Amino acid sequence: MRSILLAGLLLVGMAHADDTQEQLTDGEAAAPDPLVAEEVSTTVEDILNFHEMTDNIAIGGQPTVGQLAQVADAGYSVVVNLAMHDSDNAIPEEGSVTASLGMSYIHIPVPSDAPTSKHVRKFFNLMDAFEGEKVFVHCTVSGRVSAFINRYMMLRMGASAEQATSPLLQRWLPAMEEPWTSIMNLELGDIEQ
Repeated sequence: MRSILLAGLLLVGMAHADDTQEQLTDGEAAAPDPLVAEEVSTTVEDILNFHEMTDNIAIGGQPTVGQLAQVADAGYSVVVNLAMHDSDNAIPEEGSVTASLGMSYIHIPVPSDAPTSKHVRKFFNLMDAFEGEKVFVHCTVSGRVSAFINRYMMLRMGASAEQATSPLLQRWLPAMEEPWTSIMNLELGDIEQ
């Protein structure tokens, strides 16, 4: 049943994409369309920067429609999106696609150049509300998610820095600049104000 529903969503998405496709000039290259059927992956591990933080929490970059189906098949019941509405490869219908796959969808748009403790507070409250459920959290490439989940796991779950640091965050930390260094230095009192 899920395969039939996904195929229908892919066909509707591809028809919509054809209606709105702009002409590209010779110097432009089209970004991969997240609604194109060829982008369906075989496992959740194919999602950009996918990483299981705990048995119930995984993070990654923007999934395609096919990859959202794989997230559902892997037993996740909640998808949290921290990317902006107009981010690269965003799926405008992500909420309805996710709901059609039987998962809850929550979008907390976090601007990459202006994250705040208020965004982190919303994220903490959301993760607290879904404690015990299998949650997949994503943004565009998994940077925002890596920083937010690090703070959540260390401050709320009592995880060590090693346990709370994704491979992407480990590579990013040495070059990280403001405003993200401020996010990484937040303490629980800063978030709960």
